[in-house]
Amino acid sequence: MGVRVMVVDEHRLLAEALASALKLRGHRVLAAAAPAAGAAELVISRAPEVCLFGTATPADPGVFEPVVRIKRERAQIAVVVLGPVPSPRGIAAAFAAGASGYVRHDERIEGVERALAKARAGEVAIAPQLLQGAFAELLNPAAQPDDEGSRLLRLLTPREVEVLVRVAEGEDTRLIAAGMAIAPSTARTHVQRVLMKLGVGSRLEAAALAARTGLLDRAGSATPTP
Repeated sequence: MGVRVMVVDEHRLLAEALASALKLRGHRVLAAAAPAAGAAELVISRAPEVCLFGTATPADPGVFEPVVRIKRERAQIAVVVLGPVPSPRGIAAAFAAGASGYVRHDERIEGVERALAKARAGEVAIAPQLLQGAFAELLNPAAQPDDEGSRLLRLLTPREVEVLVRVAEGEDTRLIAAGMAIAPSTARTHVQRVLMKLGVGSRLEAAALAARTGLLDRAGSATPTP
């Protein structure tokens, strides 16, 4: 029997893609929405069995405030966080807010389904290796090199950064070309170069990688102004 689930992610393209994948596998997806003012209210009003709550920055202060409100007003809704490889602080913040589980953004759809089923059953849904990695980092802290998002951003030219932002916003080649005042063939070439530099095979994969590594947040400040 499918899970009645609601997908909430700050990147609408990812939310809609995940919602579509879950629908195809027999789950009842009530809505897919980007978290903003009112996201918690939407989840509370629709009352799914499980809410998949996506974030690229689980360690940031206040990121799980919507989860706190959901659990305060509808304690029966299980919340599973969808995010990058978490730090100990990120895991602690998620569970302290009331989350029932944590799943990586790059987890296979089968792993997401297992987490949904566990959360609905009232069980903790987190891969043991995620906990092991977080606790290992907690016990043996080490200075971290430049993060993956910064490394990837350095691979792209300012023009390619703008293309990536537009791809992540769901623009097709025609819209990218119009928005950047370039020919469609040039826009297509820029997109292909971005995919090649990021080492991915599709626009959706590029958007997912950018979200997972926080690259989009950095790209926003790096995008050239007109």
